[in-house]
Amino acid sequence: MDPRFDVELISVTKRYGATLAVDGISLRIPRASYTCLLGPSGCGKTTTLRMIAGHEAISDGDILIDDKNVSLLPPAARGTAMMFQSYALFPHLNCLDNVAFSLKMRGIAKAERHKAAREFLDLVHLGDYAMRLPSQLSGGQQQRVALARALITRPKVLLLDEPLSALDPFLRIKVREELKRLQRELEITFIHVTHSQDEAMALADLMVVMEDGHIRQAGPPREIFEKPVNPFIARFIGGHNVMMSDQGPIAIRADRCRLGVASDGPHVKGRVTVVEYQGTMVRVAIATDPGDEVSALVPDGLFHEQPVQPGDAATLVWLDRDVHWMANA
Repeated sequence: MDPRFDVELISVTKRYGATLAVDGISLRIPRASYTCLLGPSGCGKTTTLRMIAGHEAISDGDILIDDKNVSLLPPAARGTAMMFQSYALFPHLNCLDNVAFSLKMRGIAKAERHKAAREFLDLVHLGDYAMRLPSQLSGGQQQRVALARALITRPKVLLLDEPLSALDPFLRIKVREELKRLQRELEITFIHVTHSQDEAMALADLMVVMEDGHIRQAGPPREIFEKPVNPFIARFIGGHNVMMSDQGPIAIRADRCRLGVASDGPHVKGRVTVVEYQGTMVRVAIATDPGDEVSALVPDGLFHEQPVQPGDAATLVWLDRDVHWMANA
């Protein structure tokens, strides 16, 4: 295994009877990086995470962590820790003892494990909450206690299964900032499963988009957003208009489109279906004459100079340089 990578999946497959959940995927995850696995429900992302953790046995292939083949090892021997979506805190234990629990199971003395637990509670900015029970914490605070509990074992790889999904939108942004800060400070690899494109783009060094048990595209978020390899990726990541031309499918970013007239250049005509105010931008959705659904993100001031409303005829225009050509599949 290349020492530049903490985790490597080699033709990893998972079958449940006749159902193929993950189909021969291969992936290299760079050392001390933040990787997000995302895709629609049933794409295989959580199964992949659980196979890395050892909570699911692989059907074929190999999983390497820190230069060691761990495919047949139990979870505790892999150098990983997993943070579950439900947090799974012990309701009868205070924060300090929740965080220290795994050290207790290893036979570490109370004073030593409590000292370590206080350090990790401080790391997640909850040092003053050590004596509180989980029921006395907010959802975001519970999430951070669960994170401290996972980190106290000093894993080589931290696995996170949709850790932000139960939080409200404002708190979700604050906690994801904390996750990125911790990953950078601790310099360990985080592998994070999410269904949120925004979350993955905000957090990931490596973004891995899955569909039907396959990895369809993996790369830095900007690369995937700028150059989706096929219409599925463009539609799933969002922010693109996907259309068919005479030579194949094309993607054009909605923020690179505008409302204009046919003489402005490449264009499609249709009628406005939705006008959605988004603060600095206004999203204008259009049903085109060929039957596509497209949209433009128009700066707020520009929109209000020439507003449109649902039912109005509209022409979506763009520049040739903003067209991205894709494969059909």
